[in-house]
Amino acid sequence: MGHFNGRVSEIRLAASGQTELSVACPPASVPAPGQYLLAIDPQDSAAVLGTPLFLINPSSQGFWAAPLHPVQWAPGTNLDLVGPLGHGFELPGNLRRLGLVALGETVSRLLPLLAQAAQARAGMTLFTDLALPSLPSALEIHPLNILPEALDWPDYLVFDLPLQRLEGLRQVLGLGDGAILPCPAQVLITTPMPCAGLARCGACAVPGHRGWKLACEDGPVFDLRSLSW
Repeated sequence: MGHFNGRVSEIRLAASGQTELSVACPPASVPAPGQYLLAIDPQDSAAVLGTPLFLINPSSQGFWAAPLHPVQWAPGTNLDLVGPLGHGFELPGNLRRLGLVALGETVSRLLPLLAQAAQARAGMTLFTDLALPSLPSALEIHPLNILPEALDWPDYLVFDLPLQRLEGLRQVLGLGDGAILPCPAQVLITTPMPCAGLARCGACAVPGHRGWKLACEDGPVFDLRSLSW
């Protein structure tokens, strides 16, 4: 973990209607897919807590960050950055067919995995009902209601979902109680992380099979088998 100076260099409108940030920052501060940076505007006296910034893709000056962020941030806003923090995605070396499932407010946090899958020459399918940006032609796209019928296709699954949707994940997948996924899976849990692990406040607690886990430290990407869902 490091402390860095950054700056909002550009803002663009995403397909979802939300805004994405281009953050100019040192290369060492750019988070890996699924990791996050804690960012705060040092000139904002009302800002008590930092904002987690997740990677969409690297840029020449730093990286593009997924929504959401404070509405008052604009090009030229200086940022204090702490990180990279947390555990990110770890795709297997023998990946052949990757399934991506976006259940939150954006698909952006899953997009860095497309380049990794393409490099491995793996097939890719995205399941979501969200508005989509321009995506590679090699990526198949299906609505969420297709997912229960397609669980035998991927050999690895990655999810992006808010913590409050974890309890209903079995219903989304069409799995009964006690049924297991036919392939390994990782899940990026999005939830407020006010202390970013600095105080272990417990606000981002996630139910695990062996007690509670903290999204800010133990995640935000978890092996799905380690969670209680």
